[in-house]
Amino acid sequence: MSHSNGSYRHDDVLVSDPDLPPTAVDPQVAEEEERRWTPTKIAIWVGIALLGGFSWTMLALVRGETVNAIWFVFAAVCTYLIAYRFYSKLIERKLLKPDDRRATPAEYKADGKDYAATDRRVLYGHHFAAIAGAGPLVGPVLAAQMGYLPGTLWIIIGVILAGAVQDYLVMFFSMRRGGRSLGQMAREELGLIGGTAALIATLTIMIIIVAILALVVVNALGESPWGVFSVSMTIPIALFMGVYLRYLRPGKVTEVSAIGFVLLMLAIIAGGWISETTWGVEIFTLDRITIAWGIIIYGFIAAVLPVWLLLAPRDYLSTFMKIGTIVMLAVAIVITRPEITSPAVTEYATTGAGPVVPGTLFPFLFVTIACGALSGFHALIASGTTPKMIQKERQTRFIGYGGMLMESFVAIMALVAALSIDRGIYFAMNSSAAATGGTIEGAVAFVNGLGLAGVNLAPEALSQLAANVGEESVVSRTGGAPTLAVGIAQIMQGLIGGPGMMAFWYHFAIMFEALFILTAVDAGTRVARFMLQDSIGNFAPRFRDTSWRTGAWICTAIMVAGWGAILIMGVTDPLGGINTLFPLFGIANQLLAAIALAVCMAICAKKGVVNYLWIPALPLAFASVVTISASFLKIFSPVPNIGYWAQHNAFKGALAAGEESFGTAQSVAAMEAVVRNTFIQGTLSIVFVVLSIIVIATAIIATIKAIRQGGGTDTEDTQVASRSYAPSGFLATPAEKELEAQWTALEPGKRPARTGH
Repeated sequence: MSHSNGSYRHDDVLVSDPDLPPTAVDPQVAEEEERRWTPTKIAIWVGIALLGGFSWTMLALVRGETVNAIWFVFAAVCTYLIAYRFYSKLIERKLLKPDDRRATPAEYKADGKDYAATDRRVLYGHHFAAIAGAGPLVGPVLAAQMGYLPGTLWIIIGVILAGAVQDYLVMFFSMRRGGRSLGQMAREELGLIGGTAALIATLTIMIIIVAILALVVVNALGESPWGVFSVSMTIPIALFMGVYLRYLRPGKVTEVSAIGFVLLMLAIIAGGWISETTWGVEIFTLDRITIAWGIIIYGFIAAVLPVWLLLAPRDYLSTFMKIGTIVMLAVAIVITRPEITSPAVTEYATTGAGPVVPGTLFPFLFVTIACGALSGFHALIASGTTPKMIQKERQTRFIGYGGMLMESFVAIMALVAALSIDRGIYFAMNSSAAATGGTIEGAVAFVNGLGLAGVNLAPEALSQLAANVGEESVVSRTGGAPTLAVGIAQIMQGLIGGPGMMAFWYHFAIMFEALFILTAVDAGTRVARFMLQDSIGNFAPRFRDTSWRTGAWICTAIMVAGWGAILIMGVTDPLGGINTLFPLFGIANQLLAAIALAVCMAICAKKGVVNYLWIPALPLAFASVVTISASFLKIFSPVPNIGYWAQHNAFKGALAAGEESFGTAQSVAAMEAVVRNTFIQGTLSIVFVVLSIIVIATAIIATIKAIRQGGGTDTEDTQVASRSYAPSGFLATPAEKELEAQWTALEPGKRPARTGH
C-alpha cells in the first residue's frame, strides 16, 4: 500500500465500508465551496486587507511622538486571518495533501489512553495549553528594550512563515507515522549519525527549556504570599475537576469548567485576604529556593499521575483562562486605547549594551522572542501527545497552524502590555538586583544614569506602584512576568475598577502567567519522559512500554533531576538567573526549531514535492543563520556581558588575583557561582550548536539525495480506511454539516465505536 516514493494518488485509498456514509466530503465539492467568492465574501476580505494595511502603516511609517496600542491589535489580527485563509491553505493543497478517507492513528491504534480520537475544539485547547508556556509572555517583555517595531515585525511575520509552518508540518508528518516523536522521525529520515545527534539534542534542550519555564514561575512568586497561595490552590482545584469528570459527572465539560472558573476566582480573592493577615504572610512568604523545590516535587508528581487526574483538567482550566484573558486584554486595549511612548527602535538595538538582555538586534532579538514567532519546544508537543489524538487529517491545519497563530497573538499582547508601562519603571523592574542594589534609591540612580531621552524616574513612582499592586517592592522583579502583570493591571484597571483594583488585576495576571507556565512545565516533563523512554528503548526495549510503571518512574526522575539542577543554579545565580539563562533558552529553543524544520525538509524532498520545498527551507535557512551566529557570539565574544567564556575568564582572573568582589558579584561565593554557572552554560552552548550543525548538514545531504533520485523511501504507516467522520475546522461548512447529518442518522448498531471524549 505504501509506495517507493512519497507521491501517491488519491484513487488508491482503501475502499471504505459500503454500509457507512462517506468518511470525507467529496474533494470536488469542498474545492467548489472554497472557490465560490460571493460579493459579501469579497467585501469582507478587502475590508480585512485594508484595515491590516492601514494599521501597519500607522505602526511602521506614521510614527509620531507616541503610537496607539490599538494598531498592534488590528495589524496582528488582520495579518493572521489572511495568512490562515491563504498561506496555510497553499501548504495544505500543494505540500501535505491530507486525505480524510485515511484513518488517523487515534482511530487505527485506539487504546483510550494515549491514542484517543478527541473533538477538534477540545484538542485545539489541549494543544494550545501545552505549547503556550513562558516564552510568548517573557520574550517580548525582555525584548521591549529594543523598541516596539523589531519585536512586532518578528512576532507577526515570523509566525506566519516559520512558527506556524513548523508546528503544522511536524504535527502532520508525526500523525502520518503513527504519532512518532521528533527524535525518532529524525532517526528514520536522517540515518544513524543525524538521528543520534537529534535524539541527544532534543533531550538536553528539553531539560534547559523546562528549567527556564520553572525559573520564571519562581521569580513571579518569590516573596509574594498572595501569588503563592493562589497558584498552590490551582492544584487541588485541578484534582477535584479530574475526579468530577471521571467519576461524579462524566462528560459534563461545560459544568466542570464553570465550577473550576469560580473556584479559580475565589483562590485569587482569598489570596488577597490571606496576604493581609499576619499568619498568612508568615506561612506563604517563601524564599525562591523553597519555591523551586516545590516546583521540582510538583513536576515529578504531575508527570507520573494518570493524565486525566491532573494534566487534562489543568489544561482545560488554563485554556479558558489563557484565551479568555488575552481576548479580554485585546478588548480593553481597543476600548482604553493606551498610548505607547517607547521609540520604534531604541539605541540598545545597535549598541547591544541594554541592561535587560545584552546583545544587538541581530541575532539576539530573534532568540529572545522565541515562542511567539518560532519555537522548537512546539515541535516536541506536535510530535508528542497531539498527533495521537487527531480525529481527521484535515484538522491538522486548524490545530497546528491555527494554534500557533493564537500563541503569536499572546506574544503581541504581552509586548503591548510591557510597552504601555512608563519606560523608567520598565528598566527598574527588569534590571538585575546587582545593578539596582534591589532598593528604590539604587534603582532610581541606575535608571536615570542610563541617559535615556525623556526618562526621569522619581522614587515615589516606584513606591506608589508597589503599594498599588499590593507588593512590598517592584524593583528588580526580573523574568518578565511581574512587568507583564503590571502592564495588564494598568490596562485592565482603565476598563474595570480604576486604581483601587490594581492589586486584584496584578495578582490575577500573576496567576494567569503561572497557570500558563506550569502547564508547560508538567506537559514538558511528561513529553521529556516519553522521549527518554523512546531513546533508552533503542537499547532496552522494555522501556518503550509507557505503561510499565517502574520505567516511567525512573525516566521521570532522571528528567526532573536534570531540569531541577539547572533551576536551582538559576535561582542562586547572583547575576539575576533569568538574564543569564534566557539567551541560552532562546538559542536552545531556536536550534531545536532548526532541527525540526530540517527533518520536515528531508521528508518533503522524499515525498517528491520539489517545487514547494522552499516552504520549510526558507524558515530553516533563517533559523540556522540566526541561531548559529548567536551561539558563536555566546561562545567566542570577548565582551563579558555577551560571551559566556569571556565572563568565565574575567571572574576566574579576579578570583586568582585575590579580589573579594568583582562586577556584579559582591562576595567570593558569588564570584565562584558565576565561574561555575558560565562554565556549564558555555559548555552547553558548544554541545547544542555542534549537534544542531550535524543534524542540519545530514538533512541537507538527505534532501539533495532525494531530489536527485526523484523521491525517497516512504516511512509513513500503511494506509487504513477510516470508519468515522468529523469536520475539519472550528465551524463546519454546509457540505460538512450535510455529511454530519448522515452520520448522526445512522442506526446506533451500525455506528463505529468512539474511543475519545
